[in-house]
Amino acid sequence: MSRAVVVGSGPNGLAAALTLADAGVEVVVYEAADTPGGGARSAELTLPGLLHDECSGFHPFATSSVFAKAFDLQAAGLRWAWPQVQYAHPLDGGSGAAAVRSVPETAAGLGDDARRWQRFLGPVVEDFDTISEEFLQPLLHLPRHPLHLARLGLRAPAPAALTAHLFRTREARALWGGLAAHGFTAFSLPLSSAIGVSLGAAAHRFGWPVAVGGSGQITAALVRLLEQRGGTVVTGTRVRDVRDLGRFDALLLDTSPGGAADIAGSLLPERTVRAYRRFRHGAAAFQLALAVDGGIPWSYEPARRAGTVHVSGSFEQTAAAEREVARGRMPRRPFVLLGQQHLADPGRAKGSVVPIDCYAHVPAGYDGDATEAVLAQLERYAPGLRERLLAVVSRPTRQIAADNPNFVGGDIVTGHKRADQLLLGPRAGSSPYDTGARGIYLCSAAVPPGPGAHGVGGHLAALRALSRL
Repeated sequence: MSRAVVVGSGPNGLAAALTLADAGVEVVVYEAADTPGGGARSAELTLPGLLHDECSGFHPFATSSVFAKAFDLQAAGLRWAWPQVQYAHPLDGGSGAAAVRSVPETAAGLGDDARRWQRFLGPVVEDFDTISEEFLQPLLHLPRHPLHLARLGLRAPAPAALTAHLFRTREARALWGGLAAHGFTAFSLPLSSAIGVSLGAAAHRFGWPVAVGGSGQITAALVRLLEQRGGTVVTGTRVRDVRDLGRFDALLLDTSPGGAADIAGSLLPERTVRAYRRFRHGAAAFQLALAVDGGIPWSYEPARRAGTVHVSGSFEQTAAAEREVARGRMPRRPFVLLGQQHLADPGRAKGSVVPIDCYAHVPAGYDGDATEAVLAQLERYAPGLRERLLAVVSRPTRQIAADNPNFVGGDIVTGHKRADQLLLGPRAGSSPYDTGARGIYLCSAAVPPGPGAHGVGGHLAALRALSRL
């Protein structure tokens, strides 16, 4: 029997292990932390009984990806739930914009931009089942549905700042800016529209669901399916050198490129080691977990029903904040992404007290305390929030990086999503998962299709490994 070793138990590592084990390969997964999961963990971070997601909170592609179709996580106990409003973007003066599953209903709230929003996202949503299959893999591939993919391809390459000119109202422009900001890049860069188009279309087609019981339940379901197939997860064991692993026929690294070079550099071609060392990481996150009595009193009422709230003001203010972060400067008013998972999963709350997870975009390696800047942004659109706060727990960039070595400098998307790294991953080649060394593959969020607890990168890397075994 072939033997495979997977280093790292994030969603990609576990997806790779499950794919291999399902094909009859003997698999062992090593995880440095005491619990598996990587970016898909949950815990009581503020008060007893309040369940917070430590990193990933909403999962737009986890229910529809090629990996989700190959393995039934719901049969392993995973349940999904959706908020009434998928995401909202409050503005000054109590106004704002919000997105629901229906494109026409969302567009109806955008005034003079209603038809423009429908023309922009409607055609993508119409064929998004096949489109999502195409882009949730290496972008450089022979498409099975080229005409459908072209609908995304006509919209994704443009800088997000250029796409914003399609809209006239401040509501539609702000809604677009919140989507584009998920890319952690300046809006002037090519392809900075890609993440906004894909996430916006996913919200209308699939919604942005949460895992009932916390994102840790995704990990629990993956581990359960893996163990049913004979796989093993070993926690509390940091792999420092590939030579300590004994015999293997395939090694899959759910690590940052630099981490892969540290572990397997002795077996990798020198050109690969150089490329992995040069890999550029992006902006960072500064996280807050809040315990709020009675929920957040948003002035914009639809935000009170939204699973995700983008807190950054107008499109121009969002763009300015992302530009400052890209230049290595901490903005006075940062972009804040806030999750109200309890709206879809009420079991996370305790009585009237609800858990809130949010993070601000900050410069890579930012060593300051952004707590006050985040709270000031929230209070700006939810006056009276501070009086409702029962607990605030900050997680600065250095703590994020210490808890998960893949998140270098607090970079929770594992790499700057500039054009070359988005298209090719950390090194040029026929497959982004290949390292140039026989039997060794990179399968983290640093390779296409990138971040998100959908496991596709790990699944595709494992299929590549299986084709070589």
